[in-house]
Amino acid sequence: MILHSLFLYCALASGGLARAVTVYSQVPMGVTPTTSASSSTYTGAAAYDPTVLNAPALPNPLPPTQFGIQLSTSASDVTALSIQLSGAFLGFSIEMSVVDQVCDFSSLLQVPFLNLMALLSERAGRVNIRVGGNTQETATLVQSLPDMKMVEKQETAGNNPTETPALLYTPDILYLLSNISALVNTKWYLGVPLNDTSNLRLAIAEYGERILGDNLLGLQVGNEPDLYARHGHRASTYGPYDYFGEFGQVVAAMQADPNISVSNNLIAPNVATGDWTPEDVWNTGFIEAYTNSIHTLTVEHYPDDNCAAIYSGFGPPKDPQTEFPNYLTHAAGKSIVAPYLNSSAIALAAGKPFVMFETNTASCGGFPGISDSLGAALWAIDYGLQMAASNFSHALLHVGGQDVYYNPFTPPPTNQSSYHQWTIGPIFYSVLAVSETLGSTNTSRVIDLYANGNNDYTPGYAIYENGALARLALLNYMTDPSGANDYNATVSFSGGVAGQPSAVPAQVYVKYLLAPSVGEKFNITWAGQTFGGQFSSDGRLQGSQHVETVPCDQTANTCTVTVPAPGFALVFMSNSALGESTPTSTITFATTATAAGQRGTQVAGVDPSVLATSNGHGGQDFGLGSTSKGRSSAGDRAAGVYPSGAVLVAVIAGVATILRAFAHQEL
Repeated sequence: MILHSLFLYCALASGGLARAVTVYSQVPMGVTPTTSASSSTYTGAAAYDPTVLNAPALPNPLPPTQFGIQLSTSASDVTALSIQLSGAFLGFSIEMSVVDQVCDFSSLLQVPFLNLMALLSERAGRVNIRVGGNTQETATLVQSLPDMKMVEKQETAGNNPTETPALLYTPDILYLLSNISALVNTKWYLGVPLNDTSNLRLAIAEYGERILGDNLLGLQVGNEPDLYARHGHRASTYGPYDYFGEFGQVVAAMQADPNISVSNNLIAPNVATGDWTPEDVWNTGFIEAYTNSIHTLTVEHYPDDNCAAIYSGFGPPKDPQTEFPNYLTHAAGKSIVAPYLNSSAIALAAGKPFVMFETNTASCGGFPGISDSLGAALWAIDYGLQMAASNFSHALLHVGGQDVYYNPFTPPPTNQSSYHQWTIGPIFYSVLAVSETLGSTNTSRVIDLYANGNNDYTPGYAIYENGALARLALLNYMTDPSGANDYNATVSFSGGVAGQPSAVPAQVYVKYLLAPSVGEKFNITWAGQTFGGQFSSDGRLQGSQHVETVPCDQTANTCTVTVPAPGFALVFMSNSALGESTPTSTITFATTATAAGQRGTQVAGVDPSVLATSNGHGGQDFGLGSTSKGRSSAGDRAAGVYPSGAVLVAVIAGVATILRAFAHQEL
């Protein structure tokens, strides 16, 4: 269903009154990208780099293309299944300094963003998003900013050894998040600044709790504290016990703050496994000491970095073509997860969720041709399901500005927004596919099948839901246009399926993620649908959905599923499992909104050593800008005031009259 004449409330205007804006429908505009340019000659924004890599050579020896998978249809007969998981397993980590660029647009909510989130929430039940990163550490809430901005990065004065820009933001950012949640079921993580423990700034907790309410999942305390000393944010002797003490300061300050009523929603320790391991923190007695304050235990990790391509001091640049094969094996995801298996067990024993709080293909923005390819999408599916099978509760893929390659979605530069739409990265298809793999019941349990003799190029997972086999996830990392390395997995069953008298169903249903090559950027389909090419998406899937029906041999008790090279196959064992992951309709939003003018820009330098092991790209938009026009700052805003839920319901219903003012209620 498309909502026309939709009034989207963005934030409070002067005097505590709401402002309404209107959006209208439009036909998507597409631009066909060039795919022949080399990254060595391309000089534009990384998000639009046209570099396409060659698919790696086929492995030698080749894996078998015919193999069997034996499955029990009952979870009670399977050992080593994961904890119960939500379909919202893969979410997003948005750098705080670019959140207005991704979620807000010249006084409007970004409609493509709403459409993308609606696709996920319809399948998974909700979407989890973290707003933070390096830039949260220096963030300060102010009541207003010049030129109606919501976010502004300040030039540093030399007192910050890593030149991380100080970030100013207004409460409008939090109202923005709240109103996204009012339209699409989205939950948020925020971060408490920890750069100055002698002057803790808890406004993010005070305002976040008041404005977001139940949509606030938790508050991160410290972003990658194991790198503080290396980056000059603390003394060289700073260690896990120092973080233990600083975390305690935050706990005490929150408990003493009359404007904070929730004090058991803290997220920690958020280590990047750079100079400490998570065990270094656990060994301080951290969990036992603060168990009543900790909601979730977290880590952050990037498997590689591309810093040498951008900054000096990192040695010779890495060749993306050479690095590409490292992402195209089952071992890639397993090797990332392996160091955290002990911590996931510790979290489980402590009764705490264990979350990969920030991750993506590589820090310093990822690799051209890798991070924006089908290969990265297959990698993210495998890596995500490997975390799921290893008792992570969920994981957040990082989203930066226009100067990164790995974005799941990227709005156009503001000065091109009148004729360009959004660019959807291949890795967004991964999030969509994993949400359907796990479904919306919050009962899914995952197991790595070590398929095809645990072959690195043909991994598979089984998913049990409500105690019964529901889905099978199969990947093929190889690229072979001839079809000779498409493989056939013959699945045999024991037990009953979905109440049927035979152990094998009469048929299964298959959705495919497909492209001609692992190097493909845009010619990608999920169940026959696509987001199109560069600058061509309004966040809605294009084309007709196609689900393959595969008949089973009930006499032989087998079903044979073909997985193309390359590709991902999601096999639904029953019509009910398919229906759960396939909404019959999705609420979508359409718009002709364009920028009223160029947004203001604040650019600050950053020490490249921060980016090598820290977040994806520090939230910088070097030369491109990430601060958007915000709301009117005249007059005082009433803290804790938000638009009436009844009004928002009326808005969603398509009220066709511009409201002069919105009713408010005091929190």
